[in-house]
Amino acid sequence: MGHKESEISLLLTDDTEIRELNKTYRNRDKPTDVLSFPTDDATFIGDIAISIDRAAEQAKNGGLTLHEELARLVIHGTLHLLGHDHEQGEYRAKKMRREEERLMTLITDKGLTA
Repeated sequence: MGHKESEISLLLTDDTEIRELNKTYRNRDKPTDVLSFPTDDATFIGDIAISIDRAAEQAKNGGLTLHEELARLVIHGTLHLLGHDHEQGEYRAKKMRREEERLMTLITDKGLTA
């Protein structure tokens, strides 16, 4: 199924709030970089929450700009909404990583992370 006319919501937050979301919805009492909450709706495919605190730290540690890291996290979260899951085995993890890399290259080449 294509998602040409679909929508997502995006919450940019801090470690405190994303920790609460992670604890409430995943039973993990720690901050994380990105959370995805898919829906069954064909038009609104779900919510993505991103910790700016985590993104800034990961950008610094990974040699990326904050914009590049935020783009990577939006891609990662969106792929989860579309059914990708890196926590279900190495094959699926590699497949998701390849798709993340392909999409990052696509948007970077178009200058969308500047």
